[in-house]
Amino acid sequence: METRRRKLTFRAWRRGFREMDLYMGSFADKFLPDFNEAELDEFARLLDVPDWEVYAWLIGQQEVPDNHKGPVLDQLIAFRYAPQAG
Repeated sequence: METRRRKLTFRAWRRGFREMDLYMGSFADKFLPDFNEAELDEFARLLDVPDWEVYAWLIGQQEVPDNHKGPVLDQLIAFRYAPQAG
């Protein structure tokens, strides 16, 4: 499970759209260590969705399709990215 968490976190930080890299990568850093297998499965499915589509869901520009609704996406939408001081 730990290897899978590391791979998903790596993918979350390397989406290709910098804003999504920061948002999803920070989310992964914070929540993936405590995710169970079903939550990791849902997050992995979200990583397969194009950036622009997930971004539209996050900012409320598009409604989330039923096949992507779930507790992890709800948590992602509620998440507030805050840059770390440093």
